[in-house]
Amino acid sequence: MVRLVLREAMMLLGAGLVIGIGLALWAGQAAAKFLFGLKPNDLATFAAAAVLLGLTAAVAGYIPARRASAMDPMDALRVE
Repeated sequence: MVRLVLREAMMLLGAGLVIGIGLALWAGQAAAKFLFGLKPNDLATFAAAAVLLGLTAAVAGYIPARRASAMDPMDALRVE
């Protein structure tokens, strides 16, 4: 149960990172003239943001997954 929830969370994270990094690269190029002395596509910044988002998504998926796996399936079906 935990693995299923975490796998889905990580798949959503991956899709979001691909789209987000693409848009960030585009926006960085568009705003390059406003970034005085800064590079618009700094690899370290993108990597740090991706790691931070990955950790946040892992925790956000793990907590509800553990709570759901501790529940008896028959009790969950009765509530529904």
